[in-house]
Amino acid sequence: MKSCINCTVVLIWLAAGTLWGQHTPSPALLVLAKSDRSLAIVDPVTWKVVAHVPAGPDPHEVVASPDGRLAFISNYGFGAYHTISVVDLPAQRALSRIDLGILRGPHGLAFAGGELYFTAEVNEVFGRYNPLTRRIDWILGTGQMRTHMIEVSRNLDHIYTSNVNSGTISIIEKVAASPGPPPPPGVGGRRALPSAGPGGPGLHPSRVFWQQTALQTGVGTEGFDVSPDGSELWSAAAQNGTISIIDIRTKRIVQTLQAHLRGANRVRFTPNGKYVFVSSLFGGEGGDLAIFDAHTRKQVVRMALGHGAAGILMQPDGSRAYVACSPDNYVAVIDLSTLKVIGRVYPGKGPDGMAWTVRM
Repeated sequence: MKSCINCTVVLIWLAAGTLWGQHTPSPALLVLAKSDRSLAIVDPVTWKVVAHVPAGPDPHEVVASPDGRLAFISNYGFGAYHTISVVDLPAQRALSRIDLGILRGPHGLAFAGGELYFTAEVNEVFGRYNPLTRRIDWILGTGQMRTHMIEVSRNLDHIYTSNVNSGTISIIEKVAASPGPPPPPGVGGRRALPSAGPGGPGLHPSRVFWQQTALQTGVGTEGFDVSPDGSELWSAAAQNGTISIIDIRTKRIVQTLQAHLRGANRVRFTPNGKYVFVSSLFGGEGGDLAIFDAHTRKQVVRMALGHGAAGILMQPDGSRAYVACSPDNYVAVIDLSTLKVIGRVYPGKGPDGMAWTVRM
């Protein structure tokens, strides 16, 4: 009889966990509430926050590991901090932070090839952290002021960064070098940078170099995105209010759009490559979110979501977009088939960086 009672108690406890427990859903929407210094874990079906987890000082960007178990959060502080916070998503708890040592002002994050890439603004570099060895195994300088956001190609042969104060986009591509001393610096903003990553620093026939092309895109270049087919990069200049379109194969700016987006902050392609979303911290001329046709490069619609927009996230299945309206403390949910706002998520104060995660 005692065992039956225990079974009943266990079943009731499990049922309560199912009905009222705040378990981490899969998939889940992750939203940083900067002013609350927390990470909100959101159920994308109900748009309800199921948990808040401490995110460290001045959290700005967040990415999730491919298995959906960990979230990594940059603690920025305009160079005041040198840590990346780590969150156990299933357990909904903060883990020990990654100490970057002398690398200060981490901001942009990308997860590729099983490793975490991050920018360090003060040092004008980006680095790579291996979660298995818990070591920084590669650092590469850009020579550009305030290296801010970062993206890494799927096959790991291209890395892109935006550099705010230099007003540039860096295209950094892997090149093989023959034995001998490094080649001399090139011209036109290009230079070969020896890799401290795979291939090692020694002189070897397969030694890898990284060649950088820095393109002048506009004062305050910050947000950018690479098209799903990898052919174009669109970047936005906050002070100029312009959008630069770069042909990645030729590494040339093919068009500059006078978008009148003062305070342009983030850029995102829809998963099908049809539209490009650009947010503005200040709005003006019809709203704080502009949506462009990626083919015609014409503005399709301008939305007034609130008093300024920041982070943008696309749902991987192409059904919705999420736009953080930081001053208004909510995230606007946009239907990508109609380009209409269909709801709001309230993650806390000052929402900005977002990520999508699926538990494997």
